[in-house]
Amino acid sequence: KHKILEVYTKPPTKKNRGLKIQNSSIHDFTNKLNIPVRHPISLKDDIEIEHIKKLNPNIVIVVAYGKILPEALLKLDKILFINIHASLLPKWRGAAPIQRAIMNKDHESGISIMKIVPKLDSGPVLLQSKIKIFQKTTYNEIAEKMSKLGGKLILDALKLIEDKKAIFVDQNESEASYAKKIEKSECKINWNKNAGDVIAKINALNSNLGSWFELNGTRVKIIEAKEIKNQKGKPGTLMDKNFTIACSTNAVQILKLKKEGKQQMRAEEFLRGNKIKIGHIFN
Repeated sequence: KHKILEVYTKPPTKKNRGLKIQNSSIHDFTNKLNIPVRHPISLKDDIEIEHIKKLNPNIVIVVAYGKILPEALLKLDKILFINIHASLLPKWRGAAPIQRAIMNKDHESGISIMKIVPKLDSGPVLLQSKIKIFQKTTYNEIAEKMSKLGGKLILDALKLIEDKKAIFVDQNESEASYAKKIEKSECKINWNKNAGDVIAKINALNSNLGSWFELNGTRVKIIEAKEIKNQKGKPGTLMDKNFTIACSTNAVQILKLKKEGKQQMRAEEFLRGNKIKIGHIFN
């Protein structure tokens, strides 16, 4: 029911040592819909700001674009900039709200529709909707739920704006927290943590990043694991043939994993091809 004038997405990337140019999935999908698409390296260029000014949209909707919108763009007259953010603002502003919520063992997260202002994720909020987080909830599960929920909420938001019923409520700055970008160094598993924290990290990073440990100099990503209660041992020690590894409190049983350069597999299959003695200590 709304006319999409144009879509902005990240620039194409070079794949396979630069032999092939690969568009973003948004770029390819937009082409199928015959909607004009642009992919500038930066939006700070006067050409892009002037282009959007001439395009004269009512609303610009931003979803996981990965670039900060310059203040000069946000100051354009008669254009409302709104964002779909993957947290219940003001909690978890920033780059990795889903991962941080799971790693923090939060019981809920959700979607916020907010007005974009120059300060990161601090604009007034129009709509919010909650999603429960359980101990077994993974990043991929939450991201899929949020994608569907965000699609519904943005349509609800456009209806409110269209009907002049939109009320944007300022965020409480005293309750703000920041979901900083996940650093690669965070992805290595620290067995000196308690098992609940280790499981939370595995679940939070089960997308492209992955939590990993080293085996004979090779990284192994853990795809799925569960906590085993009342198990005691030196942190990092392989405790049994079920691939249970001791943590500072309780233990973690690995269920699925992926060795560098190999396919994902179940733990029992991995152990058939990689003989590891009970008592082995993982660093």
